[in-house]
Amino acid sequence: MSKKWLSLTLSLAMIMAMIVPAFAQGNVPLVVGSGSFSEKFSPFYNDTVYDRYAMELTQVKLYTTDRVGGIVSNAIEGETREYNGTDYLYTGIADTSVVYDEATDTTKYTAKLREDVYFSDGEQLTADDVIFTYYVYLDPAYVGSTTLNTYPIVGLQDYLTQTTSDVYAKYEALALGIQEAGADHEWSDADAWTKEQQEAYWTLVNDRWTFEVEGIVNYVNSKYVDKAEETIGFTADEVAAEEGLKVALGMALWGFGEAADGVLTAASGKTFNLADGEFPTIADYVDETVLAYEGDAEEFFSIESANSKNQSILSFAKDSFIKELGSADPEMTEGIPNVAGIKKIDDFTVEVTTNGFEAPAVYQILGIYVAPMHYYGDPEQYDYENNMFGHPYGDLSVVEAKTTKPMGAGPYKFVKFENKVVYFEANENYWDGAPVTKEVQFRETNANEFVAALSSGTIDVGDMSGSKANYEEIASYNSNGEINGDVINTIKVDNLGYGYIGLNADTMNVGGEPDSEASKNLRRGFATVLSVYRDTSYNSYYGEAASVINYPISNTSWAAPQKTDPDYKVAFSVDVDGNDIYTEEMDDAARYEAAINAAIGFFKAAGYTFDEATGKFTAAPEGAKMSYEVMIGADGTGDHPSFAVLTDAQAALETIGIDLRINDLSDTSVMWTTLDGGEQEMWCAAWQTTIDPDMYQVYHSSGIVGRGGSDSNHYHIDDPELDEAIVLARQSDDQGYRKQVYKTALDIIVDWAVEIPAYQRQNASIYSTQRIVPESMLPDSTTYYMWREGIDAITMSAAAE
Repeated sequence: MSKKWLSLTLSLAMIMAMIVPAFAQGNVPLVVGSGSFSEKFSPFYNDTVYDRYAMELTQVKLYTTDRVGGIVSNAIEGETREYNGTDYLYTGIADTSVVYDEATDTTKYTAKLREDVYFSDGEQLTADDVIFTYYVYLDPAYVGSTTLNTYPIVGLQDYLTQTTSDVYAKYEALALGIQEAGADHEWSDADAWTKEQQEAYWTLVNDRWTFEVEGIVNYVNSKYVDKAEETIGFTADEVAAEEGLKVALGMALWGFGEAADGVLTAASGKTFNLADGEFPTIADYVDETVLAYEGDAEEFFSIESANSKNQSILSFAKDSFIKELGSADPEMTEGIPNVAGIKKIDDFTVEVTTNGFEAPAVYQILGIYVAPMHYYGDPEQYDYENNMFGHPYGDLSVVEAKTTKPMGAGPYKFVKFENKVVYFEANENYWDGAPVTKEVQFRETNANEFVAALSSGTIDVGDMSGSKANYEEIASYNSNGEINGDVINTIKVDNLGYGYIGLNADTMNVGGEPDSEASKNLRRGFATVLSVYRDTSYNSYYGEAASVINYPISNTSWAAPQKTDPDYKVAFSVDVDGNDIYTEEMDDAARYEAAINAAIGFFKAAGYTFDEATGKFTAAPEGAKMSYEVMIGADGTGDHPSFAVLTDAQAALETIGIDLRINDLSDTSVMWTTLDGGEQEMWCAAWQTTIDPDMYQVYHSSGIVGRGGSDSNHYHIDDPELDEAIVLARQSDDQGYRKQVYKTALDIIVDWAVEIPAYQRQNASIYSTQRIVPESMLPDSTTYYMWREGIDAITMSAAAE
């Protein structure tokens, strides 16, 4: 049996000598500790990390990656790659290629499947399963988290809107014209659109606005119904039984009404006597929001939406207008039956063509889990030659029906989910050989009890956050007092992401000019003081489980600047004149004093008035303030790695007359709602990053709230040079060139002082050395290649019986 993770330097005889004597007899299950499940175990609809881990056990990915996240192109035969001084063989279910054609400005992504892959029910995996999977992700009814439909696949826009490019352009122009004319526009023969088209467009806007208000009501009632009695005077049970009370609670907790003595007074002044059964309707709530935002749908959405991942109201209305009216245009004599850029070349080869080239696209296009069409779809509705793809266009109900019961070609088969435990059994048809351990359980386990559960044998292996406290607890169970010993072993890897402190350029500037030197100096003053306290604070919170970073990128990325690079710089370590603030011989006290002196220089350069006699600032320049707020989700108790950074910086800034207000939130959703509205000044959070260091979503100006993009540019950084660098890096497949361009982009972000890189923390995978044969665990785990990649080879010890 070939296991792809085994080192080529170890002989089979050596492995057997180590493992055989310790084999457990019988079907002793491997029990994996986990967080809570939401029972969405589908490769299409999982939306929590723990559901995804359970799903992955049953599935196979189209492409194969190595320990550093690199794609293994020749996975059928396999490729040997060195990591940490050892050679490893990587094999997978398909050979893949990416070829850019400069003449046509298109890119072809090709996957050639091996012919010996079978799903757990014995059905062969073929190109039809790949085609089916693509068409689920690209169906207009798809609402999962995968963003494959954002890439420029040839013919995708035509398919989604059921219009040709010419018809699309025609109706897009009509929609934008109607939008620009405004909702109060009185139609006339001079308009380029018909009266019916105008009415249809605004109906779509109103319907989507209503959808957003319903979303607010649903969100409030799912998250905060326990606050009903104190907010509107009715119990949670009473609210649950009455739709009108749900609306009332949604209005009150979202700031569109206030209840007292049984009467809800809406923001407009309209009253509803709740005690007498006079309840507001969704239409009443919509009217309140329309009035409050004077009919501005985009402003309402950017500030009030309960789900910032939704498409904005006007964007949704435009797309729906094009699809509904454009598809009925006389020029559209027949629909668009398929996505032109997706082709089945033969029974085991699929090709996807995109316009242009974007480096991150490969991880979405070839990174899919290949789902069995005969299980998730309807075989009677699949006929590739006749443009039938396993489900009706715009209807994924057959796929959604299997959300809780996954099936695929992965190493294990799903059995059941019962009493907070997911049960699996070995897939004897697994292409890389049947797993060694025949049964696996994923068991929900309280994070605070994780180490104790492992030491007692309740669980055998799992993942947890690295922290000083967690490592101390692990060490307490081992006789040697270390984190690797006779009871527990620990595998440490850097988290695929990093912590940061953000600053909003649109709310922290001078004279309303976020990109001016004065505005940058204002933000640099705060950033300099905050940065100097990072080392002490993060060491106190994490110990060896985290390290300070100096660029806004995860240390796990190949694009991250290294300390050995000639132009590497500690974040915010130069003064307003460009001179180094610190010297090597400085102790902490000297560094803190140097930082506050440098901050004085920045604030002076920003235009603040400084009283030399008192050593304090007395007035802010136009558009700036003497006091700024920083939000942090520290449970209202200061439990956050950056909390000490804030308190120390607060005390230091107070000595020079600048006020840093710390808003410690017990409910972090308040912070994200504020960020989605673009109203925040400073905040503490962390990013979860991807294999490819694509910066488009987070830093490109199109991502600023309200601009119709990702709405993830919470820094509101708007720099043409940064935008250009981000796009250039996306358009190249030369990693060396991309790293140089990304360094330019990182320097621009630091120059704007909108993000203070904070910490790179570690994740810890721990396992029982008494119940698992240590030599059977995956060697050299990394951020991109965790122990679960080798779960099919894990062997239970005799002591586990």
